Amino acid sequence: MVTGSSGFIGSNFVLDWLRCSDEPIVGLDALTYAGNPENLASIQGDSRYTLVRGDISDTNLVADLLLRYAPRAIVNFAAESHVDRSIHGPEDFIQTNIVGTFRLLECTRAYWSGIHGDQKASFRFTHVSTDEVYGSLGPTDLPFSELRRYEPNSPYSASKAASDHLVRAYHHTYGLPILTTNCSNNYGAFQFPEKLIPLMIHNALAGKPLPVYGDGKNVRDWIYVCDHCDAIRRVLEAGRVGETYNIGGCSEMKNIEVVHALCDALDAARPRADGSSYRTLISFVRDRPGHDRRYAIDNSKIERELGWTPKESFATGLAKTVRWYLDNPAWVSHVTSGAYRQWVSTNYGTRPEVVR
Repeated sequence: MVTGSSGFIGSNFVLDWLRCSDEPIVGLDALTYAGNPENLASIQGDSRYTLVRGDISDTNLVADLLLRYAPRAIVNFAAESHVDRSIHGPEDFIQTNIVGTFRLLECTRAYWSGIHGDQKASFRFTHVSTDEVYGSLGPTDLPFSELRRYEPNSPYSASKAASDHLVRAYHHTYGLPILTTNCSNNYGAFQFPEKLIPLMIHNALAGKPLPVYGDGKNVRDWIYVCDHCDAIRRVLEAGRVGETYNIGGCSEMKNIEVVHALCDALDAARPRADGSSYRTLISFVRDRPGHDRRYAIDNSKIERELGWTPKESFATGLAKTVRWYLDNPAWVSHVTSGAYRQWVSTNYGTRPEVVR
């Protein structure tokens, strides 16, 4: 059972899973703005995948699905995940990420308590979280390890930190066999264009400004989404119950470096009519409140215990991502609706450009 199965990472996970396995998946997704059934159009009609529209907070629905399908594992991707949206409206993040996770855990506990033997022993609840729960690093600080204390700084990261703590508590209090992953910034196909890379691609192709927060020197580790999905499969397969695994792409970069690399990739793949570089569209805007300066991931635990390392470098992953967005304009057109344009106007329209 995959929650958030029509979202960016969830849909990539479903597609990758069915490329690697014939084991069926039941997907649960509320189909909010970021949950898009078009992400899984390529498997429409595939008997191995069943989509149920619904919310993880709906305990009657979740309990019914668990009894009906008797899954051997749950992978929980369902979350509100955009920091900027959490600043403008934190309540949705509290409801989905905290209350929703709590209710999903309660239903899972009831289901797990009622199964027996090998079915019970092999069951796993895998909770997908973020490196943002760890807070912000200084320029010379060591990367986040699984022992790093939680210091969330945005409503989004605070809500995910709370959900992580609930998952941990359900293992230690009730014995629920959980696994938690904390991952760095994802990019790739089907990512809603509010996040940095797809936003920049969308704006660049439309000839619009490329808004970069502050001085552009905030640092993130970047992981290609298919690498992330591969890591989650490996954790689900062989991770130690009750443990947390950090997942990173070994690609620590400043935001402005990411935007420069993206502009250069677009210059090569889709040159502008006037011959100028997409870099000329870069616009530095007022920073968002509480913007964490640096994230970095220590992958050594998952590499040591499970033998996992990312396959894609940032350059190879970015090339695949750019090509996908160039090859799928209809998908981009459908998701960038009037509601999307209103959100972009709300978030960026009030941020004055910073002259540099």
